[in-house]
Amino acid sequence: MSLKMILFDLDGTLLPMDQDVFVKGYFKSLTARLMPYGFESGELIDSIWHGIAAMVKNDGSRSNEAAFWADFLHRHGQKGQDAEPAFRTFYEEEFDQARVFCGYNAEAAAAVERLKEAGYRVALATNPIFPEVAQKIRLRWAGLEPETFELITTYESIGLSKPNPAYYKEVARRLGVEPEECLMVGNDVSEDMVARNIGMQVFLLTDCLINTEGKDLSAYPRGSFPELLDFVLKRK
Repeated sequence: MSLKMILFDLDGTLLPMDQDVFVKGYFKSLTARLMPYGFESGELIDSIWHGIAAMVKNDGSRSNEAAFWADFLHRHGQKGQDAEPAFRTFYEEEFDQARVFCGYNAEAAAAVERLKEAGYRVALATNPIFPEVAQKIRLRWAGLEPETFELITTYESIGLSKPNPAYYKEVARRLGVEPEECLMVGNDVSEDMVARNIGMQVFLLTDCLINTEGKDLSAYPRGSFPELLDFVLKRK
């Protein structure tokens, strides 16, 4: 089956980053915004991670946004409700400052544009644990406009997450393609290469490689953006 759709991860793929550095810096800003509502820093960070876990476990019966807030409000009650507007406003007004915790690679945006010029469709299959506004801001950090992509998965728009193979099935369904017509490009062996389990083709972007389980990389086509372009365009 011919390749039609190229799915891109964001963090560590289109947007270079040390994930630990980014999360530490981002959480520091977020907790500073919410601490006036009576949270301790450690308590709040623990609750955010707990909410992320709720999104990762989500089965698609509700949005990831609903899963996160159900968990957060269960843990914090009225205090959580009072802080919710500030949480949402943070992404609109302050999240852009977290750009300093990321890198930039001009080859990423250039590769996306080159593949579109070659006739491939593109979508952003980033883990949908951020609001739409944050996903779009991070795309712009990578030098890309949201309109470039047919689909961007956000925590409002989907109720599944990586590494659940059902997430990839749902992305393909929404795009109107078969999994076998998709190529998933990502840097996380466990979260991105699992797309192969439902029949998607995969390419491991190794610039900011994450391989927490120590898997054998020889099983995957891999490299940086020049190698990705060669891998895809040689089919033409």
